[in-house]
Amino acid sequence: MTVAVIALAAAGCGKSSNESSGSSSESGKYSGKGIGLAYDIGGKGDQSFNDAAFAGFQKAEQEFKIGGRDVEPNDNESSADKVQRLEQLAKAGYNPVIGVGFVYGPAVKEVSAKFPKTTFGIIDDATVKAPNVADLVFHEEQSSYLAGVAAAKATKKNHIGFIGGVDIPLIHKFEAGFDQGARSVNPKIKIESQYLTQTPQEGGFSSPDKGKDAANGQIEAGADVIYHAAGLSGQGVIQSAAEHKVWAIGVDSDQYKQSSLAKYKDYILGSALKNVGGAVYDLTKSVVQGKPLSGEVRGDLKSGGVGFADSNPKYQAMKDVVAAVDKAKQDIISGKVTVKTQ
Repeated sequence: MTVAVIALAAAGCGKSSNESSGSSSESGKYSGKGIGLAYDIGGKGDQSFNDAAFAGFQKAEQEFKIGGRDVEPNDNESSADKVQRLEQLAKAGYNPVIGVGFVYGPAVKEVSAKFPKTTFGIIDDATVKAPNVADLVFHEEQSSYLAGVAAAKATKKNHIGFIGGVDIPLIHKFEAGFDQGARSVNPKIKIESQYLTQTPQEGGFSSPDKGKDAANGQIEAGADVIYHAAGLSGQGVIQSAAEHKVWAIGVDSDQYKQSSLAKYKDYILGSALKNVGGAVYDLTKSVVQGKPLSGEVRGDLKSGGVGFADSNPKYQAMKDVVAAVDKAKQDIISGKVTVKTQ
């Protein structure tokens, strides 16, 4: 398939977007223009949450031979900006239209009601209830439990850390799972905890400098493994860990494999995965095949919706750590272990 990529500047719609044109799907059931994807705070290039969504976007475009348009957020934008962005995608004929992140909840609720024949998806929000909306959510606490087990087995000081981007219930799930997993290995382990900001607008998910400062503080306090759930800010956490020669644990994407983090990858123990790309791909597939998903679609360890990336050969060489993480995964899948969300 030949894909034409055009850079667009859309006033009120976002900083930039890519638009690619593709032929209609081979199934013959699909008549939309392609996938419309609206990014969360931090935008494309965060090597984490948004980039995971983009990977699913690309895969769906290529496999189903459809077009697509992905749009960046503006700094300090209003809810009205998000509504306008989704409306523009839906009006242009994109289907599905997906909001990447819980911040799109109110906008998806409003715009989906205006375009009942378009399928909308929202990632990380389960509150939008409509027949043409799929709530794409995850058991983040399960993958975070595995991160906690890995951290507690890998630490040499029995002292680890958690850095959350924003102090909100979604990120509390990451911390709760991490703490429970770590304490399942060592009930007396010391765990540093810090949230970068109280609200997304303050930059908790988009400020590598804030992540680096927080990690520096936790490392100075004695932590030698740090897990972040902080989006783009996590790049600073990983940079700090590498500079201090301690372990970092990434989030959402397999951060060991991310190009912009390549010089730090030896210090990325693993990553707590959230298959955001798979959710984008699966929703698009359902629309292309004429059987759109709707309602809550929740990924867990059993379905492969969440997991723990083991790409680093140094991690693979730590047989006791690998065995403990594998056992924890099986215990969660079997129901022997139930992971807390707060």
